[in-house]
Amino acid sequence: MSVSRRSFLGGAAAALGTLGSRVDVFAQSRNQAAQGGAGRPALDDYDSFAHLSSNENCWGPPESVMKAMNSAWKYSNRYGYPDANIVGEIAKHHGVKQENIMLTAGSGEVLDVVGTTYLMGNKKVLGVEPSYSTVYQHATSIKTTAIKLPLNQKDYRQDMAAMIKVANQRASEIGLVYLCNPNNPTGLIVTKQEVKQLLDGIPAGMPVLIDEAYHHFVDTPDYATSVPYVIEGRRVIVARTFSKIAALAGMRLGYAIAPAEMVQQMRPYAMSSINALVKHGGAAALKDTESQAKIKKMTIDLREKTSSDLRAYGYDVIPSQTNFFMVHIGREIQPVIDEFREKKVLVGRPFPPMTQHMRVSIGTADEMERFMKAFKEIFPAKAKTTAAI
Repeated sequence: MSVSRRSFLGGAAAALGTLGSRVDVFAQSRNQAAQGGAGRPALDDYDSFAHLSSNENCWGPPESVMKAMNSAWKYSNRYGYPDANIVGEIAKHHGVKQENIMLTAGSGEVLDVVGTTYLMGNKKVLGVEPSYSTVYQHATSIKTTAIKLPLNQKDYRQDMAAMIKVANQRASEIGLVYLCNPNNPTGLIVTKQEVKQLLDGIPAGMPVLIDEAYHHFVDTPDYATSVPYVIEGRRVIVARTFSKIAALAGMRLGYAIAPAEMVQQMRPYAMSSINALVKHGGAAALKDTESQAKIKKMTIDLREKTSSDLRAYGYDVIPSQTNFFMVHIGREIQPVIDEFREKKVLVGRPFPPMTQHMRVSIGTADEMERFMKAFKEIFPAKAKTTAAI
């Protein structure tokens, strides 16, 4: 087979262009998320900020995870290193087979890979806005678009009936349905009954990506993971990450749980560039349920305290089931982000069309005190509100 130098370079350039757009969109969204749209603090000033902008685990990895990662340094010069059986541990954790797991560099890669796999041929992704926008940005980067439905105006929840209606009316255009559950940035869940309603109501065989990045923080019986639908053989892909409850955001480890056939369809588009340290850390994190329970409790306690303080000060807070919340500030958010930054507090970026709401991640007790102090310096007190929304 003959391949000319020009055709080879042209194909390589096209491939690198597609990859570059994926990396650029990913990096841009991460940087905006980390700094509320502003530049990154200088290295020598970084630790002086209260980092409440990116929904991170402020307490860091537990000792068990650090010990596992430190023990893996000895494999840093090897390719075929022992990997703590990370895929097997994930499969066992969820009661699925290893063929149902695709390991990725964070769950952000899952969203990109799913998009590349199922949005070819100008197929569109169907979801809501605001939600976690990486999947929509990736659709744009591969020259297609998203069909974004509004949240319910009254309670900011995702409208399953509307999504089912559009999925059926425009089935020929849609390659993928995206559901962030709990939703980012609102922190609200889609109930287990509503997830079933969606899966039963859309056209048979339409792929559904369910992003469960904040699954571990949910504390209501109305919610359930969608992994059982994978076991049933439905065309469901569940995205999970070690960035949140396991505090490995900077290490980049996530995975998809899906029917084996879908994993095989997706695998050619995955980079599979996960390092030895984080594989060992991830395996240890799965087993350290005690530390996860501790993080969950501290997060919920601080979330509820801060939400209560804001309501007492007169500002409505959307009831959250995650490690962040949204408060209605009644002003456009971008100038407010800058005002908080001047006070060494980083808060979430704008989430159109909810541009008069501010997303705040849960930090340490000290960071939340700094946030409340800055909030009261920026905003005047209003009549006390007891409204949940």
